[in-house]
Amino acid sequence: MAPSTTATRRVKRKAPRAFLKRFLKQKKPHLGLGRCCDLLIHLNCLLFVQRLAAESRTNACESKSRVIKKDHILAAAKVILKKSRG
Repeated sequence: MAPSTTATRRVKRKAPRAFLKRFLKQKKPHLGLGRCCDLLIHLNCLLFVQRLAAESRTNACESKSRVIKKDHILAAAKVILKKSRG
């Protein structure tokens, strides 16, 4: 059987572990961090960006705009940051 021409390719991307570890040590040298905390921080950032994109898309649709503008993102960021505080 021939491979499908519409098959999707999976792109494996690694988290920037060295950068995150170096950045955390520069900003917060007094923290004793575990060995896989950088992966959790990276995952948290990705989830935040995903929520931000979804909320800003909703704001753009509510204002009948096809393009996500700066105002939509700022309004979405306020909502998401309030939700994440608890």
